[in-house]
Amino acid sequence: MSNSSQHKEAIYLALMTIPAGKVVTYGELARLAGLPGAARLAGTLMAGLSENTTLPWHRVINAQGRISLPENSPARNMQQTRLEAEGVIFERGKINLRIYSYNAEPTRSNTHKK
Repeated sequence: MSNSSQHKEAIYLALMTIPAGKVVTYGELARLAGLPGAARLAGTLMAGLSENTTLPWHRVINAQGRISLPENSPARNMQQTRLEAEGVIFERGKINLRIYSYNAEPTRSNTHKK
């Protein structure tokens, strides 16, 4: 498996661990995947997901606690609706990361060699 496909898999696996009602930033998602400093990769992968994905992409937001998608876009509205359905509260367009941030240890799946 190539390094880039390992990184992609690690980010998707980390994404699947985020529980309903919690959010992570792009940088935090990369850190959870064992790829600190790879926030751009996490963002690129989230943007590249198909519309019918079952991955919880909506739980990934920017470091300011905001949704990164364009204002009033269908995808942005969908992300906010999904987060609110999970109990996440927006205050003036922001999510309080102290309340809703998912804090977990990085996965070790991509750091162990067989």
